[in-house]
Amino acid sequence: MCTVCGCGHNSAINPEVSVQSEGTGGSRSFHRGQDTASRIIQIERDLLHENNQFAAMNRSYFVEHRILALNLVSSPGSGKTSLLVRTLADLRDEFPLAVIEGDQQTDYDAQRIRSTGIDVVQVNTGKGCHLDGRMIGNALNELRPQPGGVLFIENVGNLVCPALFDLGEAHKVVVLSVTEGSEKALKYPDMFHAADLMLVNKIDLLPYVEFDIEHCISCARSIKPNIEVLSLSATTGSGMSAWYEWMRRCRPAADGNRVDELSAGTRPCA
Repeated sequence: MCTVCGCGHNSAINPEVSVQSEGTGGSRSFHRGQDTASRIIQIERDLLHENNQFAAMNRSYFVEHRILALNLVSSPGSGKTSLLVRTLADLRDEFPLAVIEGDQQTDYDAQRIRSTGIDVVQVNTGKGCHLDGRMIGNALNELRPQPGGVLFIENVGNLVCPALFDLGEAHKVVVLSVTEGSEKALKYPDMFHAADLMLVNKIDLLPYVEFDIEHCISCARSIKPNIEVLSLSATTGSGMSAWYEWMRRCRPAADGNRVDELSAGTRPCA
């Protein structure tokens, strides 16, 4: 997590590593001192504890305003922004929509969102590889999404750190494209375990790539047996109606009558 990648936390960057050569073959082993390892663990705990406090405040805000918050996560290039743009265009007249857009740099994706007429706040994380609870809270103060709607949080393209950081969302939705390889869930198990829904995107490209959807689903469910899976194409629109229906099913879970369940964190839609 961030104490390893060092995204924005200077105290966690470049902890001492001792290097020891072994034998004549030139093999090397790397050792962290016990004090350094303990320090890293404490930093991790402190970071997540602070984040979870902000996430809890965000979750209370969503419950109070009956907002379904969805945290969209993926590798770079999965088609996450294209999927979001089409979703906004198709659902804009059905219920209130808003977007928090996360990127390390630029506002290119936010400009694409803004072209749909939907309110969006851009969050640039700089060297940071994920959004966190504080960033979302600050964005909410600026965005003020309408009650009873859906808030999409498009996270930074990364399948590692975003798995660990609760933003107060109702669900993490992991987007996987058919160009990425069907064993992706096995390579990034924490993310797929944290997600409630996997969207297999770009199925219009299936005739041109080697991708086994059934194997992909099997890999994901070996990590999380109850993960829901939908296959779709943001380009052609195939399968998008099932994605929209999933959101409609989830929206009642965002009303104020189920505060205890929402406060407990993510869960599958009933």
